[in-house]
Amino acid sequence: MENETLLKEVTAKAQTWLGQGYDEKTKAEVRRMLENEDKTELIESFYKDLEFGTGGLRGIMGAGTNRMNIYTVGAATQGLSNYLKKEFADLPQIKVVIGHDCRNNSRLFAETSADIFSANGIKVYLFESLRPTPEMSFTIRELGCQSGIILTASHNPKEYNGYKAYWNDGAQMISPHDKNTIAEVNKIRSVEDIKFKGNPNLIEIIGEEIDKLFLERIKTLSLSPEAIERHKDMKIVYTPIHGTGVKLIPAVLKEYGFSNIIHVPEQDIVSGDFPTVVSPNPEEPAALDMAIKKAQETGAELVLASDPDADRIGIAVKNDKGEFILVNGNQIAMIFLNYLITRYRELGRLTGNEYIVKTIVTTELIKNIADKNNVKYFDCYTGFKWIAAVIRENEGKMKYIGGGEESYGFLAEDFVRDKDAVSACALMAEIAAWAKDNGKTMYEMLQDIYLTYGYAKQKGISVVRKGKSGAEEIEAMMKNYRNNPMKEIAGSKVILVKDYATLVANDLTENEKYTIDMPTTSNVLQYFTEDGTKVSIRPSGTEPKIKFYIEVKGELKSREDYEKADAAADKKIEAVKLSLGI
Repeated sequence: MENETLLKEVTAKAQTWLGQGYDEKTKAEVRRMLENEDKTELIESFYKDLEFGTGGLRGIMGAGTNRMNIYTVGAATQGLSNYLKKEFADLPQIKVVIGHDCRNNSRLFAETSADIFSANGIKVYLFESLRPTPEMSFTIRELGCQSGIILTASHNPKEYNGYKAYWNDGAQMISPHDKNTIAEVNKIRSVEDIKFKGNPNLIEIIGEEIDKLFLERIKTLSLSPEAIERHKDMKIVYTPIHGTGVKLIPAVLKEYGFSNIIHVPEQDIVSGDFPTVVSPNPEEPAALDMAIKKAQETGAELVLASDPDADRIGIAVKNDKGEFILVNGNQIAMIFLNYLITRYRELGRLTGNEYIVKTIVTTELIKNIADKNNVKYFDCYTGFKWIAAVIRENEGKMKYIGGGEESYGFLAEDFVRDKDAVSACALMAEIAAWAKDNGKTMYEMLQDIYLTYGYAKQKGISVVRKGKSGAEEIEAMMKNYRNNPMKEIAGSKVILVKDYATLVANDLTENEKYTIDMPTTSNVLQYFTEDGTKVSIRPSGTEPKIKFYIEVKGELKSREDYEKADAAADKKIEAVKLSLGI
């Protein structure tokens, strides 16, 4: 009966897409779904409306309310336009920036959005072609805009596209602006409510002049130009994995002074089909295979990669056997923060008024790095909009050094308010030169960070559950973990449980509860055990999966013991997985 009701609802919803205002291609796609005996695709396409999650609007491309197309993008843009006009009613001219990545339909969605904004009397700065997400964030601030959007699904598979909405500080929207925009989007009841006919006089094409300003600002982040000068011919392989990083990352490496950048020609080809990879995600080992192969062939010392919209960085370094190994997101954040804090101290820039930021699911070793160096540290929710919120709160009061998250995102500057692979690639190359200047490999430097601040290993596990039934299964899993809290994990007693959905922490050692100080609630559950194990569980805000973040502690007394400590940590992680039933 429930299924019949749902089918009735989605059929009625789909039939409205056969009316006036929809193009013939869309209507044909909807007719095909309605006529198909198997109604799965119809239900998946119409059972709900796309909503803003931790990464804005994101979904599979196609016809339907739960798909990315010019109508769902149009409704989002019309809703955002309506909200901007309310919020900035006193401004003589509201201004927005639009950027896009390499994905199929990204340019179409960008131009459609430009038309809608301009039809609503809003001035649009539209990038001439694909550009990195962080550059769009930079441009909002640089041109004094009230908002901005970028069309990208970041590192998702090729079937996806997305729409990230930003506020006037250059950061992705958080409450109340995200909720208020959603409320305005929900008021768009019909395609007739969307103003598709643009005003060309309000659309300005931008490009190289912004690139130049952006690269100049990133160059000011350099802390070791002398080390670069001494090792400028160091061989670095870089791959954009078919994405927008190809526009600026080789250029910024050159600006920093590196003269031996080796490309992976097949992956320099801009393509939304990502022909050489299964997934264009630097978190996936296979995404860096071609770059590592090129590094082995050419004798390169460092491999750098960026995802399709160039906000995430991937790296590979040589171990003590000369083999390339991948560096995970937690380690990347540790390397950056250790370097920035160390150089700040060496250059006399540490005054006691500096701070760093990490997300709650990122390694606790970052807290150790901050504490030992007398640098203030903040924890925030997953998603760079929350790191940006911390920067906004501390603006003019404290000096931001850097912020990172386990999902391969880092930001070393405050003139951008989203993770930035352009500055991250430049700084990571600089760190490699600096390590070399200090007689160390990157691998040895990482080991030394563990020796100084303690050893821990992290593992992220995603359990994918697609579609409506998958969403229900994920909800049931979260409910089960909440209703049946774990008493021990991998043989170690649970001593603290944090539930960010209620903002209540339960200290089982002291047998007391306390309130977690966070700006809002979030569907995240965390367990901490006696032996230092930390487990975080949350549903993804942008993908059909439930995520588990495992961190286990170990002991490391010398570089020589690294592999032994690593193997012991792997064994412990397997035991944790067993306890979690994954």
